[in-house]
Amino acid sequence: MKKFNFRKVLDGLTAASPVGSSGGGSGSGAGGGSVHPGGTAGAAGTPREEIQETLTSDYFQICKTVRHGFPYLPTALAFDPVQKILAIGTRTGAIRILGRPGVDCYCQHESGAAVLQLQFLINEGALVSACADDALHLWNLRQKRPAILHSLKFNRERITYCHLPFQSKWLYVGTERGNTHIVNIESFILSGYVIMWNKAIELSTKTHPGPVVHLSDSPRDEGKLLIGYENGTIVFWDLRSKRADLRAYYDEAIHSVAWHHEGKQFMCSHSDGSLTLWNLKSPNRPFQTTIPHGKVQRDGKKPESCKPILKVEYKTCKNSEPFVIFSGGLSYDKPCRRPSLTIMHGKAITVLEMDHPIVDFLTLCETPYPNEFQEPYAVVVLLEKDLIVVDLTQSNFPIFENPYPIDIHESPVTCTEYFADCPPDLIPVLYSVGAKHKKQGYSNKEWPINGGAWNLGAQTYPEIIITGHADGSVKFWDASAITLQMLYKLKTSKVFEKQKVGEGKATAEIVEEDPFAVQMMYWCPESRIFCVAGVSAYVIVYRFSKHEVNTEIASLEVRLQCEVEDIITPEPETNPPFTDASSQLPSLKSLSGSTNTVACEGTMKDSIPCLSVKARPVRMPPGYQADLIIQLVWVDGEPPQQITSLAVNSAYGLVAFGNCNGLAVVDFMQKTVLLSMGTLDLYGSSDPYQRQPRSPRKSRQFAAGLTELNDSAVSLELERCKSPTSENRENSFSRSRSSSVSSIDRDSKEAITALYFMESFARKNDSAVSSCLWVGTGLGMVIILSLNLPASDDLRQSDPVMVSPSGTILTLKGAVLTFACLDCMGTLTHRPYEVWRDPHSADDGDKTRKRKLVMHSPSSSQDMGDHQFAVICSEKQAKVFSLPSQTCLYVHNITETSFLLRADVVTLCNSVCLACFCANGHIMTLSLPSLRPLLDINYLPVTDMRIARTFCFTNEGQALYLSSPTEIQRLTYSQEMCDNLQDMLGDLFTPVETPEAQNRGFLKGLFGGSGQAFDREELFGEATAGKASRSLAQHIPGSGGIEGVRGAAGGVIGDLTRARIALDERGQKLGELDERTASMMASAEAFSKHAHEVMLKYKDKKWYQF
Repeated sequence: MKKFNFRKVLDGLTAASPVGSSGGGSGSGAGGGSVHPGGTAGAAGTPREEIQETLTSDYFQICKTVRHGFPYLPTALAFDPVQKILAIGTRTGAIRILGRPGVDCYCQHESGAAVLQLQFLINEGALVSACADDALHLWNLRQKRPAILHSLKFNRERITYCHLPFQSKWLYVGTERGNTHIVNIESFILSGYVIMWNKAIELSTKTHPGPVVHLSDSPRDEGKLLIGYENGTIVFWDLRSKRADLRAYYDEAIHSVAWHHEGKQFMCSHSDGSLTLWNLKSPNRPFQTTIPHGKVQRDGKKPESCKPILKVEYKTCKNSEPFVIFSGGLSYDKPCRRPSLTIMHGKAITVLEMDHPIVDFLTLCETPYPNEFQEPYAVVVLLEKDLIVVDLTQSNFPIFENPYPIDIHESPVTCTEYFADCPPDLIPVLYSVGAKHKKQGYSNKEWPINGGAWNLGAQTYPEIIITGHADGSVKFWDASAITLQMLYKLKTSKVFEKQKVGEGKATAEIVEEDPFAVQMMYWCPESRIFCVAGVSAYVIVYRFSKHEVNTEIASLEVRLQCEVEDIITPEPETNPPFTDASSQLPSLKSLSGSTNTVACEGTMKDSIPCLSVKARPVRMPPGYQADLIIQLVWVDGEPPQQITSLAVNSAYGLVAFGNCNGLAVVDFMQKTVLLSMGTLDLYGSSDPYQRQPRSPRKSRQFAAGLTELNDSAVSLELERCKSPTSENRENSFSRSRSSSVSSIDRDSKEAITALYFMESFARKNDSAVSSCLWVGTGLGMVIILSLNLPASDDLRQSDPVMVSPSGTILTLKGAVLTFACLDCMGTLTHRPYEVWRDPHSADDGDKTRKRKLVMHSPSSSQDMGDHQFAVICSEKQAKVFSLPSQTCLYVHNITETSFLLRADVVTLCNSVCLACFCANGHIMTLSLPSLRPLLDINYLPVTDMRIARTFCFTNEGQALYLSSPTEIQRLTYSQEMCDNLQDMLGDLFTPVETPEAQNRGFLKGLFGGSGQAFDREELFGEATAGKASRSLAQHIPGSGGIEGVRGAAGGVIGDLTRARIALDERGQKLGELDERTASMMASAEAFSKHAHEVMLKYKDKKWYQF
């Protein structure tokens, strides 16, 4: 352990903040980030000399591990039919690659440009992405973390469509100008071969055909390229002769084109909801035109036009009619119809309605070869907020059960909790009760996207993530070994009566939308007690049972009001409440986004809760069952304020919660309210503030509730931290983020921001520990309440529990965030808990009724030495107090100009540390108890308040936050896990034999076109086509590096990538030499041509004719 020189530290920070008579020394450092041993140097029996701290900075390193959930704002879709992996591109430049469960990879383009299109190099372990900044990128998927090998940035033209033929190394790129360029996939250099739009269309055509919307080579002949232009022009281009074989025109815009596998016909989808089928032998007009969803006119006219068919796929089957699958094309006269996918199979037409708009879809087929019967077996449909796969092999087209956790955002996530290394029996128990509620009717076949490989790796401890949602639902997830699987879903809204539409609200809510939104959660894994605080100012206590029960729900109502308002404000209230708050902060929103204003009605509301609890008996299935509902009520026309802190203890049988008005403590065993007190009353005579009456205010200020759930309040605080005033710097107790939105209300509204039940020393120099509740406030005050519990378990149900202030008050800078206790050896002391027992067990004997408590009390010996460390962290600083002497041993000023959003005491490598996440993006860890900085990295800018309210740390060096409305990002701050991460991630590429092409037969080979003899290298290579203009596109070497190339060794890309990297390293000289060589070759070719012409000229002449 690092030794410190003891020196006296000033007790308190300013003259205006004295510590209460029984309070301990409150040390503070002078500078930000400084550590100061403090308190009395001669404290008897101080145990800190004995503690050897094992954690050093070498134990810490930050890296992202895995991202779960649905890709946010998806734009593109691709599938490798041999490797059986799926890629999804997004508007934010991200790519998610999915295979079998456990194979889930996240990549990000540095530019952040939207992904327009994705193309796999089938069975090559590579992927091409085309982005909205007109750049092409080649990703190497043969390493666990894909990297870009090459990029090609177009300078003068905008990319609109790409096509990579199977087993080809030449990528066709269509542009907005209507031109088609060709890129060598190995070198990522443009070929000199270009199909200009004005050469492709007829010379007599006076208008531009529009951007290229489709490119594909003929299944019969790879030397023929079908080009679709937006305005309805189709060109069948002969690559060898560099001319158009045929041109077709249609008077409606083209959205997509699909070939019949024989290469004699193709189908187009159009903007009027029509499908046209064309024959290469008669291109003057389509031989079949249908508007699948158009109403047939009685007089035999063309059916009326419909919405555009955005994409069509035409897939053939050997033993049945072909499948025609398309998105869009619905009739305009049904505006309320949901987005649909239509499957036409023979004469049968099936319309599958979707919950969200369709972004893209792909048909999965048995063969990767375009010139064989396709035999489709499934359709992958990418929606704006979902991914579904339809089984085509069954006539009713059921969907596959999705194994990925893509429904995290089913209702918006409002809060998260993360538990690593929790009791191992919890996951199977939660899964068993959750499995009973699973939907039926899925396809009986296995999930078809099953590529890649994944194994458990070395990390085997159980992990559970809990997400709270805006609709009142709570989801428990198995997060072990960097996977995510839903275990169990709890609907907290079921205990309340539904609000009937149109019915006058007898009980006005403090939120208009999502009144059941989950605001805070508290879980005790050992006792399986679960507690939620809702946005409508209620708390529900749940117990876990394996048995179904039909019972009435117990409920309590609590009045919690800050009486100091009436003292501070001499003038009577005449205006409607919250006028000032709404004028100062017009964007003030609640958790769910609705404005927190309440219209004044004729009668003043008093003692009315916001929601109505069901009065009748309720059937509760196995799982979490509501044991008690506690609701805050209106007081004198004032709505209850949102809950800002929550704690429950199963051993004590108590739940405590607070808001900006005060604190409530409830006995959930006896179903009684033990304490309901304003924050100021908790101090008693020890109030450290001299609160003077203020100038009159016109209206009460609205308290924002817990800021980690309130975007506007945090952004206000962020704004304050960007430009701190001298007042903010000098005021030692800065206003809580979760107290009032207005600084004028700073002293009168002191929110309860942290609560902690613990066996501890309530008073200075106590000889033994007792049950305590530690209370932290928004002004940095820590109040310890004594809990007097019945001596024996037999009396617990009958004798009252007494809660009383101990008189102990400790102080910190900023709102208190978290508490923890260490024993005299520096080991984290676990909270007391009751071992779980089923409350509705069939065996109702004495043994099951007897409570088994685990108390974890620190050992108390006869001497008067200290036996416990109290760790307290606020949004500005951390302090460690020695108990029972209440000596402040260590202080660390974490930040001066910003504030902490989250702080947790966590275990790592059999030791303990304090992990902090700051609003300025820094992630920090401090040793305990000495508060030495171990890690400080500016890692995660708080670009969105979603990050602020969902970030949480857990044991074993893990953390998570909501990176987008639909995705959870997990990260680690453990060096060991960073080192082992490579072994834990799945392999995207596995060696698979490419299936052999079917034997085409002698006659088909003879007359079926010359596709096999087509040599693209000869046609597009530099020797024939020359070089493309340098100004057209710029080649950028990727960061994939030699390591990525080693991973790709043996593949088509590997050898040429190595050569390419070697070429880049040689630099400019080699480029100049290349140009000289090309120039010499050109002049040599010109000389050869000239010599040949001379030879022909004089070939047949006699000697005398010269």
